[in-house]
Amino acid sequence: QLQLVESGGGLVQPGGSLRLSCVASGLPLYFHAIGWFRQAPGKEREGVSCISTSGHSTNYADSVKGRFTISRDNAKNTVYLQMNSLKPEDTAIYYCAGLPNIDYHCSGYVATDFGSWGQGTQVTVSA
Repeated sequence: QLQLVESGGGLVQPGGSLRLSCVASGLPLYFHAIGWFRQAPGKEREGVSCISTSGHSTNYADSVKGRFTISRDNAKNTVYLQMNSLKPEDTAIYYCAGLPNIDYHCSGYVATDFGSWGQGTQVTVSA
């Protein structure tokens, strides 16, 4: 069973940056595509970004394109989400999730594709 732990959340002012980390244990990360999702109070969970096992394929929600960057270091069993130019509407709990499929290239990714989830990390963007 893949275990995932997110970290790096916090309080940041609008325009600021945060880097989230998703550390995997239990199974090798390189077998798993990883998605980042977020859920704001009173809203449904939405996809933020996704990265394939090799890192060659990525996908981003329109709302974060050009501001967020997903990357992975399989040797460190870690996936990162660099978030720049943060906005108040980015405030949410951010979750990473894993899918054991080397042929998954993240096009049309949805939360129901992913079977292993972390507990989430809170990101608050406020002045």
